[in-house]
Amino acid sequence: MLYREALNKAIDESMAADNSVVILGEDVGRYGGSYRVSEGLFSKYGEKRVIDTPIAELSIVGNAIGMAIAGLRPIAEIMTANFSLLAMDQIINHASKFRYMSGGKMTIPLTIRMPGGVSRQLAAQHSENYETLYSSIPGLIVLAASNATYAYYGLKSAIFMNDPVVFLEHELLYPMDMEFKEIKNFDPFKAEVVKEGKDLTIITYLKMRYDVLEAQKALQKAGIDAEIIDLNSLRPIDIETIAKSIKKTKKCVIVEEDHKTGGMGAEIAAQIMENCFYDLDAPVLRIAGEDVPIPYNRKLELLSIPTPEKIVKKILKWKAENGI
Repeated sequence: MLYREALNKAIDESMAADNSVVILGEDVGRYGGSYRVSEGLFSKYGEKRVIDTPIAELSIVGNAIGMAIAGLRPIAEIMTANFSLLAMDQIINHASKFRYMSGGKMTIPLTIRMPGGVSRQLAAQHSENYETLYSSIPGLIVLAASNATYAYYGLKSAIFMNDPVVFLEHELLYPMDMEFKEIKNFDPFKAEVVKEGKDLTIITYLKMRYDVLEAQKALQKAGIDAEIIDLNSLRPIDIETIAKSIKKTKKCVIVEEDHKTGGMGAEIAAQIMENCFYDLDAPVLRIAGEDVPIPYNRKLELLSIPTPEKIVKKILKWKAENGI
């Protein structure tokens, strides 16, 4: 199943099951979505439930919050994570706080979908990762879908939660054909052990899952049997699955596409130090994007983010420096 098809299937089935589910955003209706995620939904559910909006992110999220307060389950699509900055007041001061400020009397069953990450030459204003920002806000749940299975089950779970969810996607994943697995008891907050190993734990999420899997082939040839964990949920983080893995491997690497300073890797590393310090045989290694705006030039763009080759090189260097 294509990644975008899994998202479409989740929205379609949720709308069919519950008339309170609506979707709104730029080009989500007649056009079928910038990434074809909402394709076919307009003709099926009509303009009152599949709502084309003006190019105004503050309005999109503000309207969605009002819908949620009034009893609907809106899915607000933001065309790219960079544009979500225009709705920050609504997301941080309204969506995340209303349930708390009303003493639990008001729920905000709102899902905000947004693709982020470095695609191909979309430059600085269309290539950022803002998972760290949203994961730092109490009251928000942050999920990150790296594969078709989690895209489907995770999005359906998000839609029917009674708290606001920031549902992160990645622009390069939409056209990818992926294995789809049926899951009976799905837990959106559970990290996935993508590959078991005994020598090293690698923690990652979103598109970096595939770069790590590619790097793992070279690491295997170098005699390193890596265990790979895809977080899926960024707030909350499944520290139990991480701790169980580190207890076995004694070593940990975190790979993220976002800028290194203040990135998700810093928070994950801090939680590892609090929970797994005595299980570690070496310092946690963080592999992340450079602290620069994403360049337009393709060669510079690739220099600014982790690649499979960089991941392998940095792990081998770290291994040698620590004598492990």
